[in-house]
Amino acid sequence: MKFKLTLFLAFLNLAFSPVLAQNEQDLQSLSIFSEYVKAKNYDSAYVPWMELRQRNPRFNKAIFVYGERILKYKIKNTTAAEKTAFINDMIKLWEERATFFPSVTPKGTYMAKACQLQYDNRKELGLTKDELFASFNQAYKADAKTFTNPKSLYTYFSLVVDMYDAKNIPAQELFNMYDEISEKVENEVKNYTNKRNAFLDEDGESKDLSRSEASKLKSYNSYLKAYNQISSSIDTKLGTRANCENLIPLYTRDFEIFKNDGLWLQRAMNRMYAKGCNDDPLFVRIVEQKNALEPNADTAFYLGILKEKAGQSAEALNYYNQAVTLETDEFAKSKILFKIATNFKKKGQYSQARSYYMKSLKFNPSLGKAYLAISSMYAKSANNCGTDNFSKRAVYWLAANEAAKAARVDPNMKKNAAKSIANYKAKAPQKSEIFSSGRAGQVINIGCWIQRNVTVPSL
Repeated sequence: MKFKLTLFLAFLNLAFSPVLAQNEQDLQSLSIFSEYVKAKNYDSAYVPWMELRQRNPRFNKAIFVYGERILKYKIKNTTAAEKTAFINDMIKLWEERATFFPSVTPKGTYMAKACQLQYDNRKELGLTKDELFASFNQAYKADAKTFTNPKSLYTYFSLVVDMYDAKNIPAQELFNMYDEISEKVENEVKNYTNKRNAFLDEDGESKDLSRSEASKLKSYNSYLKAYNQISSSIDTKLGTRANCENLIPLYTRDFEIFKNDGLWLQRAMNRMYAKGCNDDPLFVRIVEQKNALEPNADTAFYLGILKEKAGQSAEALNYYNQAVTLETDEFAKSKILFKIATNFKKKGQYSQARSYYMKSLKFNPSLGKAYLAISSMYAKSANNCGTDNFSKRAVYWLAANEAAKAARVDPNMKKNAAKSIANYKAKAPQKSEIFSSGRAGQVINIGCWIQRNVTVPSL
């Protein structure tokens, strides 16, 4: 029995010793290139990394995580044919990652990275716009859900516009892609806004955050800044291609075909409103048809706009409030409230506007642009809301305080808010005037529609 056991153990040793030796060798290679990468010594990391990648690519995900850093360095620090080879190898690396670690390699994410790398190096690779568009189009259709990188979304849309200008795709496809990508950007903005708001109290003040939470908040703000930038860039790229002169004939032609298609109606009325085409009778037809087919918060809001144009203010307000009630998503509800507020602001109905801006902030406490809108209304009312020159100009302190709130709740608005604050403070009473008035530290009640107090700065 003892002899058989000894023989069996010897067999196991012979059978598994190559595997154990192989694992030991792989672990050693992994350890070597990992340390080099951590020290940012990518040239030294390259050989042991490549050996392990070729020998046993399934061994550890770090092969692909660190490999991306190594190749990124190589691409940046080489030229000509050598650089092109590293670019192509990076694309191959992502393809291998998808093969060996599919569960942690979202198709849309990594295909978009490959497309963007090709686009950024299109001259070196000799790629045409047609070829690049085909690659981006394939990636987007393969997995639109994880195709979310801000830069890649803009690049893709830019290529869509180029294809339209070259008459390779029709106008309807251009507008469809504009809607799809805009909606995707909006969803990402909603996603990161909700994540950011989780770290704020109802007044927009940051809660006590750990180092990890502060890092996450910084990341969310960074993403929001990127998405807001590409949102405006997408609109700029689309330009006049989607103005009323182009939209109205297109929608007039297609209305009978798509009048029972809720998505088409929704996108058509949203785009016409966004482009200022809501004075056209076609806008009325589309809104009424959408409301008859699938009434929602948007149709209620647009019906409010139409009632207002007809001079029926009371009915318009009922529709606005109905829009808020129908919307159940807090982020979307805040957007509708903001639009209602802005509509009142344009008409000079500042008290109503402020009321709705404040309501929008309840559902999205980091909506800094609501505070900026309120501050601008205060500033515009300065000459009408005071009993003397000093109290009238004191309104600018109030405006500056509101602008400061915008910067506090949304770090991405600091630059715009700072400009407003500097402008308002320059128009408010200066130190010499405060001194001569003898009102330093006093509380001034601002009348008219504002009905707020402001404290004169102490000297």
